[in-house]
Amino acid sequence: MSSTGKFELLCLENPLLDIQGTGDEKLLQKYGLKPNDAILAEKQHMDLYQELMEKHDAKLIAGGAAQNTARGAQYCLPPDSVIYIGCVGKDEHAKTLEKANKEAGLKTCYRYDEEQPTGRCGVVITGHNRSMCTDLAAANCYKIEHLKENWELVEQANTYFVGGYHLTVCVPAALALAEEAAKKNKTFFLSLSAPFIPQFFKDQVDQCLPYTDYLIGNETEARAYAAAHDMNTEDIPTIAKHLACLPKKNAKKPRAVIITQGTDPTVVAVGAEGEEAQLSKYPVHSIEQSKINDTNGAGDAFAGGFLGGYMQGRELKTCVDMGQWLAQLSIQELGPSYPYPKQNYKAS
Repeated sequence: MSSTGKFELLCLENPLLDIQGTGDEKLLQKYGLKPNDAILAEKQHMDLYQELMEKHDAKLIAGGAAQNTARGAQYCLPPDSVIYIGCVGKDEHAKTLEKANKEAGLKTCYRYDEEQPTGRCGVVITGHNRSMCTDLAAANCYKIEHLKENWELVEQANTYFVGGYHLTVCVPAALALAEEAAKKNKTFFLSLSAPFIPQFFKDQVDQCLPYTDYLIGNETEARAYAAAHDMNTEDIPTIAKHLACLPKKNAKKPRAVIITQGTDPTVVAVGAEGEEAQLSKYPVHSIEQSKINDTNGAGDAFAGGFLGGYMQGRELKTCVDMGQWLAQLSIQELGPSYPYPKQNYKAS
């Protein structure tokens, strides 16, 4: 496969505006947050966003995990290669997202909700950790009818990426893409996104996994999946191999499971139902601590780089290397963003 710039990659999830500020343990404790976690906001979290703005010099940054990933993939690909779908409000925050995506060359096809404001994510930075608290708002209002109204975009694409956060919003839309991929031998990517997705939305994940050709997650998400499925192990290679060999709708393609582990090696398992999965490990390229600016969005950047490599037809190990390369670039920027002038990938 080689991307030709005709919107071959379609990404679906929750568009959010990140409200990102530097905090401390006291702030985390006040709102019941953990240093390196992601949760959905509840009533007791609603004052966090204003507090970040007023007391923590918060920056407004285009966010939403799969939207970050879509921008990352577009960063690696020819113009007009990627389109992103989600739901926003009719407000200034939506205009901020539109501007950031336009500057990145990412085309969007938003549903605009008449009542809810654009979703927001409070990001509390403590050292090299980030705690994310998301108020979905309009993002929670995505409807499958919007996808059906824009089905020509689905037909045009040959690869679909669904962020796991969307499984809290509109499972029918995710499954529509998954089924289309299996039916027409296209490719379906799923991200686990956060530990609470496989933990509290276990059934939704299990609905999508049979259609999944590529599953991307990190070690805490993989262990949350294992715990939710009573696997009685925290061993990442064991979990990855198990996931790779689960039943699959499209037997023409093996499933690849990619688990990142921060600075520890990235684990990749490739397998098919009834077979022993092949396991590989890829060391992460080191970077000086002094160069790390912000780890928010590093996982999204990895997925974007991996997707970029996949869309260019590169082999699996090169896709992993591209993911690590883009993540390394991203953590030297502020928030989930990428450096400009645009840098070109070079194999490490």
